[in-house]
Amino acid sequence: MNKSTIRVLVLDDEPFMLKLLGHMLADLGFTSATTHDNGATALECFDTHANPPNLILLDLQMPEMDGIEFVRKLVEHNYTGNLILVSGEDERVLQMAEKLIQAHWITVLGHLDKPVLLARLTELMEKSVHMHAAPQSTTHAYGADELRTAIDAGELVNYYQPKVAVPTGAIVGVETLVRWRHPVDGSVFPDQFIGIAEDHGLIDDLTRVVLKGAMAQSKAWQQAGLRLRVAVNVSMDNLSSVAFADFVAGAATAAGVTPQDIVLELTESRLMLDQRAPLEVLTRLRLKRFRLSIDDFGTGHSSLTQLRNIPFDELKIDQSFVRGAWHDDTARAIYDASLNLGKQLGMTVVAEGVEDRDDWDFVRRTQCDMAQGFFIGRPMPAADLPGWIELWNARTQQWQADLP
Repeated sequence: MNKSTIRVLVLDDEPFMLKLLGHMLADLGFTSATTHDNGATALECFDTHANPPNLILLDLQMPEMDGIEFVRKLVEHNYTGNLILVSGEDERVLQMAEKLIQAHWITVLGHLDKPVLLARLTELMEKSVHMHAAPQSTTHAYGADELRTAIDAGELVNYYQPKVAVPTGAIVGVETLVRWRHPVDGSVFPDQFIGIAEDHGLIDDLTRVVLKGAMAQSKAWQQAGLRLRVAVNVSMDNLSSVAFADFVAGAATAAGVTPQDIVLELTESRLMLDQRAPLEVLTRLRLKRFRLSIDDFGTGHSSLTQLRNIPFDELKIDQSFVRGAWHDDTARAIYDASLNLGKQLGMTVVAEGVEDRDDWDFVRRTQCDMAQGFFIGRPMPAADLPGWIELWNARTQQWQADLP
């Protein structure tokens, strides 16, 4: 889809702003744009036109029907396009509005501050073009029986994402991320089947397969002269049985790896109602010298209470507080608080979601201990890690050479 065929709807109660945005869009090549000064007439486009807009530029602060109410009406009209906010509100209000709209499953490309800058509008409109050009993926709904078969058939495979020491850039560990090698659909990502495993009593079998594979790979790397801490994600459901600690210890012994080389990352996606078994399992694992990490800190139930109750070695700052924190004051404040808290408690702090050079420079300036993210390395099969290390070392050496 090219610029002229992207149907744009602009909604703002200020006639001058409507005229300005209309001219700017036309100059950028977006000629299929309509403008409206109130939500009621804008919604008529969905009732009277066979082809509703692909993209909406929406003012938040409007009389009668404000932007938030308009979004709710969009959901009722089954809107499937994208949205750009246009507002003079402060950053935190815009962020809250974006979160709300995304909760309605509407993609927010970003926001434009008033007065609108042509460079920023150009950036967001180009983003829209790329999104419309990309093929639309469909998410297949898998069943518990399919997943059960996949576990038994050995279709689950481990990928590994590098974790590096921020001060030196040296690789110090990996996070294990499971993939389902589906015989028909190819590689299936965990967000499409982990919830199924948790809901249907399969998460224990799944975790055991992933853990055994990660430990075997850890031993293989050690034999090749590569000593890495290998992290594995653990569900709260895994901790409901006190036998889990003995399983982990036995698996490490069978694989020939030491507990200190294994990190168990805990993400509490659901509230821990009965704390007795989980606390016993985690305490015993800690006594056996396995390292414990609190993942996605600051989200869900991963909180200060967890830090007080469980002897974690590592704190992972959620990517939503890392990505772009160098220019986002709110994310920066939460990032700083998490970093300082982890250091005060004597924990290793990991910045997740380092997506670009700006993020990398930011975590270096703030002296975070470790980092991971697409800028450093994407999840990869174990066989690809040596080649990645060679390329990463060359990158870090070049950065060191560029320093004054």
